[in-house]
Amino acid sequence: MKILITGATGKVGSRLVKRLAQRGDSVRALVRDRARAHDLRKDHVELAEGDLLDEASLASAVRSVDAVVHCAAFFRGATEEQAHAVNTLGSQRLAQAARKASVKRFVFTSTGLVYGANGGRLAREDDPCAPSAAYPVSKLSAERWLLALEDLDVRVLRLPFVYGDGDPHIEEVAPMMRGFAPTQRMSIAHHVDVAQAVARVLDASAPAHRIYNVVDDEAQDLATLLASVGAPPPDGSDVTRGRDFDALLDGSRIRDDLGFAPKFPRLADAIAAGA
Repeated sequence: MKILITGATGKVGSRLVKRLAQRGDSVRALVRDRARAHDLRKDHVELAEGDLLDEASLASAVRSVDAVVHCAAFFRGATEEQAHAVNTLGSQRLAQAARKASVKRFVFTSTGLVYGANGGRLAREDDPCAPSAAYPVSKLSAERWLLALEDLDVRVLRLPFVYGDGDPHIEEVAPMMRGFAPTQRMSIAHHVDVAQAVARVLDASAPAHRIYNVVDDEAQDLATLLASVGAPPPDGSDVTRGRDFDALLDGSRIRDDLGFAPKFPRLADAIAAGA
């Protein structure tokens, strides 16, 4: 399969692009800066220079590809206007270019944060969504627009907190989570399992226009998650802020539909494997 990946220099995309190339796919990466993406050439990845904000640059990027895997997003630090411009409007431009180029499949990596705070219960894909922050609001808006397209095979993957594979993600969020409740749990997924989920939706002929939560088997409490990188537990001084992240994901649909089974079902499994 010939695949265009956006966000190929980001946390998820940089690891995903290599795994797809290793499994034998022909991979093209949409990049804004060729110099920053130089390492991708080692994995025989073709580079296409372009930007989600530049509609004209997207036509050549999607030409002759079978599928688009859209990982690019503006996350931390984005204003409401910036998140909307990149995550919503940029996704729309990319999908429109894909339709014109007769691309067969469009995989959109979204976020479990679209559910909003729900007290930590397991959120299923058909549950109502009520995000409050700019990032998940923009992702949900993009989801709804994409899924309304009748002539493009769209699959949405709602990702939890993604970790592992040399990613400093846990260390980076430790200061932000300092005030959360140490017993608060959070859905997680290893980069290996995110890549597995992407591969499964790329390869499955059906069902189209489907949303999948991607999640490992065990939601981890924050004290244990932070301890895995030697960080102290949260002190519980700002539990109200933590509620924005208090939605756990039910991952049964992708297991039932596509046979997904995490390689690292628990954080402890990844630690034991040195992954």
